[in-house]
Amino acid sequence: MLTAVILITSAVAAIALLASPLAHNRLWHATITPLASIIGSGFLVLGPILDRAYGSFAPLAMAALCAGALAFGAAIRANIRRIDAGPRTPAEDALETFSAWALAGAYVVSVAYYLNLLGTFGVSLTPYNSPIAAKIVTSAVFFLILVSGWTKGFAALEQMEQLSVGLKLAVIAGLLAGLVVALAQTVATAPISLPEVRPWEGITLAFGLIVTVQGFETSRYLGATYDAATRIRSMYLAQMISTAIYMAYVLLISFSALPRPDAISETAIIDMMRPVAAVLPLMLVAAALAAQFSAAVADTSGSGGLIHGITRGRLPVRGA
Repeated sequence: MLTAVILITSAVAAIALLASPLAHNRLWHATITPLASIIGSGFLVLGPILDRAYGSFAPLAMAALCAGALAFGAAIRANIRRIDAGPRTPAEDALETFSAWALAGAYVVSVAYYLNLLGTFGVSLTPYNSPIAAKIVTSAVFFLILVSGWTKGFAALEQMEQLSVGLKLAVIAGLLAGLVVALAQTVATAPISLPEVRPWEGITLAFGLIVTVQGFETSRYLGATYDAATRIRSMYLAQMISTAIYMAYVLLISFSALPRPDAISETAIIDMMRPVAAVLPLMLVAAALAAQFSAAVADTSGSGGLIHGITRGRLPVRGA
């Protein structure tokens, strides 16, 4: 029964995201890139980390992370408005150029990290589960993104993003439905657990986890495709959707009597979800692959637009 609920929920979500008028909505297209980057590797690793570190207080930590992300997003949306308003001072331009080059380097690390996780998840349930096999998968997918972006440009990357984001969100919808049922069945036996980290460790861990809720800044660098108003609206929409998903996910994990992983790893969420339904590990691997792929594509797109902008068009987006 639970498996049917999960599969039906995922199927309905997939149809709504990929085969409805929403799939052709321009604002939704602009929302996909920041949303893909926000709900990337973070969604998969965040649940086990927060549950183990903060115990029943994990939802409060998640709320603080989302609030911090919304504050950063507000600053970037103000930045988009300022740029759209007209010329800036030389000091503003110099600071923008310096920070843009720093972010361009960060994007390189980010894409490599996402694809490394993709390789790890891709072989996790196969007989070829080894570091070498994972790196082969990572390199193959990186080559696919490179060829697609170089030959077809941003439009092709955006189409790949839309498909992978739709798949990822459909699986997440099924996961949340399964967790709702699991919570209803175990809420009476779910113990209240205390944090395992000291106060200062909890604070520093939270600052480190901000990276799991960022990605919205990619909207800032899509100016060649979308106007300022669309980028501002789409960034805010992506943050609202991701906040709702993250909060529901962490609340359900924290108050369900799920087994805590003995050690935190990239694939810890799979072990946590095994008792909920046998189908979830396979679905989570699919979501992991889609999440890492879409996040890598989103940051590749954002990086291309960023480098195109700071070289004042001398390096085209495809070349970047």
